[in-house]
Amino acid sequence: MSSVSAARAIPGKGLEGDRYFTQAGTFSNPFRPDRAVTLIELEAVDALKRDYGVDLAPGDSRRNVVTQGIALNHLVGREFRVGDVRLEGTKLCEPCSHLARLTQDDVKKGLIHRGGLCARILTEGTIRVGDSVETP
Repeated sequence: MSSVSAARAIPGKGLEGDRYFTQAGTFSNPFRPDRAVTLIELEAVDALKRDYGVDLAPGDSRRNVVTQGIALNHLVGREFRVGDVRLEGTKLCEPCSHLARLTQDDVKKGLIHRGGLCARILTEGTIRVGDSVETP
C-alpha cells in the first residue's frame, strides 16, 4: 500500500496503479466493478483507536480513499462525486479476515458496519487528495 496524490479512475477497470487494476489483488479474480473503489471515513479509523485501542493508520485500512465529514454508509445505492469522478455506492466494505491477519484481530470487530464503502466507477477522471465528496 502506498499513498498517492492523485489516481485516474476508469470505469470497468478501477484506479490506475491499484493492485486490483492489474488484477493482482487478493480478491481480484474475477474483477468486480462494483468494488472498483473503496472508501473509509477518517472518523471510523479514529473511533477504532478510541473504542478498541487499535492504532491503525488510515492507509493500513487497505481502502483506496480516506474521507472526512461524510457518512459513507448513507451512500449505498446512491451516486456521488469525488472530485470530477462520478461513483455509485454499491455496498458496505466490511472488514475481512485478510485485513485482520495483516493488522490485528480487533480490526474486524471495531470496523463492523463502519469499514467503508465499495463503489462502482461511472465516469472516467482523476481523484485527488483534498477532493470533496459531493452528493446530488
